[in-house]
Amino acid sequence: MPHTKASGSQGDCEAEIRIAFLKQAEWCEILGSPFTARVCTVASEVLDHSTETGRRILTWAGNSGGSDDALALRFAGGLHGLKRDGTSAALAKVYPPHDPSDEELYQAIRQTLCDCDEALCACLDLPPQTNEVARSAILMAGLMAVSADKGLPIRLYELGASAGLNLVPELYGYQFGALKTGAPDARLILKPEWNGPPPPDATVSVVARRGVDLNPLDVTNVDDRARMMAYVWADQPERMRRIEAAVETTRSARPELENGDAAEWLAQQLAQHPDDGVCRVVMHSIAFQYFPAGIQEKITNLMVETGANASSRTPLAWLRFELDDASSSEASLRVTLWPDGTERLLACADPHVRKVRWF
Repeated sequence: MPHTKASGSQGDCEAEIRIAFLKQAEWCEILGSPFTARVCTVASEVLDHSTETGRRILTWAGNSGGSDDALALRFAGGLHGLKRDGTSAALAKVYPPHDPSDEELYQAIRQTLCDCDEALCACLDLPPQTNEVARSAILMAGLMAVSADKGLPIRLYELGASAGLNLVPELYGYQFGALKTGAPDARLILKPEWNGPPPPDATVSVVARRGVDLNPLDVTNVDDRARMMAYVWADQPERMRRIEAAVETTRSARPELENGDAAEWLAQQLAQHPDDGVCRVVMHSIAFQYFPAGIQEKITNLMVETGANASSRTPLAWLRFELDDASSSEASLRVTLWPDGTERLLACADPHVRKVRWF
């Protein structure tokens, strides 16, 4: 399966991008999607300058390797979307439940690049937004820890909220080891493999919720729902079922989502006078790494400055589930609680929260 080679700096850029696709393939394997791993691997070979999509990817103007921009996932999501909506007959013959050879997959992707070049190129415009709802399990456990500590209702703010599926965690059901909790009539029950003691069995009462994203998705919009589903990996039907159930739940709750810069938006929210007897909780999950360094610094400083003015009646919590570093295959759940500013490591889990280690 040959690919076009170039020389000089252009060749170096192309090589970095192909390597980024192979690195994404490794992540897909780790996270239980061997088919998407194969798609990324084949894509690293099939892409060339004969299509607009190929030219755009191989001369990507963002991160030189395409990793920070999730370029491989944009391409894989675009392919899956074209298969799901019936646009690509070639992909329909090789996507699950089919089990094609590498050569058959290569030829199907190549055919789609030729037949659907304009549509596939357009799929590169925006970064992936799966809003992985399995993360609600570990976020809910963190909110239970905050509620047990503060004993107050919560005003919830989410950074990088996408479609807001993780902004309604108390509306889902959960099983954390021997502990069953959450909404008794929930459409979605999350049951990660649980290691260690359960979280505190505390009631989470959310009195208000808001989220921000550069490109928030609307769960009532057919195109936005299709986009979300396209980014769910094709050989993971259980993830698809989870998101479908979460979408129905979120459509009923309709959390308020705003388009904006996370730091500026959060500054506006925290500048408002806090309600007495309510704990403000700022949370995010596998999002902080995608914020520019300057935005990360502003958010960190803002939390510390706001926390300095917190009290026992107006506490502040910063709950985050993020990779400790870009190369890690595990993310940690940490919470900082003010007014004392104590940080606690609560748990570790893989980014899709299949297995949790609670401390």
